[in-house]
Amino acid sequence: MSKQRDLDTSFFGQPRGLSTLFFTEMWERFSYYGMRAILLFYMYYAVTKGGLGMDQATAASIMSIYGSLVYLASVVGGWLSDRVWGSRRTVFIGGVLIMFGHIALSLPFGVSALYVSIALIVIGTGLLKPNVSEMVGGLYSPEDRRRDSGFSMFVFGINLGAAVAPWAVPWAANGFGLNLFHGEMNFHAGFSLAAIGMFFGLVQYVVDGRKYLSKDSLYAEDPIDKESLRPVIIWSAVGVVALVIILGLLAAMGQLNINNIITLITIIAIALPIYYFVMMLNSKKVTKEERSRVVAYIPLFIAAAIFWAIEESGSVVLALFAEQRTVLHIGGWHFAAANFQTLNPLFIMILTPFFVALWDHWKKQPSAPGKFAAGLVIAGLSYVWMALPAMIHGTTAGRVSPFWLVGSWFIVEIAEMLISPIGLSVTTKLAPNAFKSQMMSMWFLADAAGQAVNAQIVKYYSSATEVPYFLIIGAVSIVFGLILCLFVKKIHSLMDGVE
Repeated sequence: MSKQRDLDTSFFGQPRGLSTLFFTEMWERFSYYGMRAILLFYMYYAVTKGGLGMDQATAASIMSIYGSLVYLASVVGGWLSDRVWGSRRTVFIGGVLIMFGHIALSLPFGVSALYVSIALIVIGTGLLKPNVSEMVGGLYSPEDRRRDSGFSMFVFGINLGAAVAPWAVPWAANGFGLNLFHGEMNFHAGFSLAAIGMFFGLVQYVVDGRKYLSKDSLYAEDPIDKESLRPVIIWSAVGVVALVIILGLLAAMGQLNINNIITLITIIAIALPIYYFVMMLNSKKVTKEERSRVVAYIPLFIAAAIFWAIEESGSVVLALFAEQRTVLHIGGWHFAAANFQTLNPLFIMILTPFFVALWDHWKKQPSAPGKFAAGLVIAGLSYVWMALPAMIHGTTAGRVSPFWLVGSWFIVEIAEMLISPIGLSVTTKLAPNAFKSQMMSMWFLADAAGQAVNAQIVKYYSSATEVPYFLIIGAVSIVFGLILCLFVKKIHSLMDGVE
């Protein structure tokens, strides 16, 4: 089997199955980032403009907690793939749920359709996202040297879909360039295009998957037996009952509203990684050496959470800045506020080759904690940069150049190059043998925790507060980065031999 895979070079020198997964993830990211490009505006635009008429603070909080829930769900998605369905079936189910989530948004059923859509897309993305990456790894034998380049092509597909979507979906919402909606936004048309994108991905995944994906992906790696299933069912039931009781108490006190539900999710997103750390540090399965490495991971986890809070703000705070404070044309070229969402994947694609070459040739490069520290300082500077327009021109002087946003995204993507790929690598290296999968989940939980905190602080952003907002959050990131820099050697020693 491995020999056949090694000989399969039909997709630009890679196994043909990579094409299947490349386009599946490309279309999934197209649908997800296309939806996110216009969702915030859909929520807070007035009903007369085609929106839901929510207040801006609530809409921004929902956007942040939405992202947090997606990464929380990925933990469950990985478990279901490993223990129950196998990766191929889990990805398919996830894709179907995502498609129906976008269809729900494409229908004019108001706020109820929004919440149904969020539930479907959160569960679906949680099932699909972690398992597609796992299937890419399964295309290669351990000794296959094409693995790294294969993953690089796969990541390019992710960013390609994410880069095209913020242009295509707003274009559909604006009448496909034909003024079909007489200058008004039709958000449902945009969400329909996102649904169609996911449909294309599913069709390609099913048709090509039968031919080019390993049959091993149809089965769970570590199928759960009845004895192990019982405690899972019991604890899941306990969790559901506890949640129902909490929601019931909130309802009885007249406090069952979207803001309190967001706060509840925030608490869960912060408490879950704390639980994981306590569990690993106290487990008898973890050796002294491994325990030291877990301790070393704690400040890196906090750093990652702070970074993701800033990086993920692109679809929330920076989207609001683009809509309300930015000149939306350069000369005669006019564009939509949603189009700025393309900058994130675009800069990733531009910067990745440079940083790959840098790490390959820099002999005395910083350790992982050192890169994290530098990344946090740079991420903070991206927010300090965003405070400058109002400090120079004031917040009442009207709109500012779009190049302020371009610069901010460029700066934060440099930070991402220092944190995201390095974090993925160091997470696998510091994982205790008994908790390899759970430790990988921790990387997703850092993003979930960061966005959950964001859901609370984005409420305080407005054009009037933008200077202190950007400066305070930027300063927190810079200060933590500088503190982390002081402890680089200590953290590196706790990593116990891991480079």
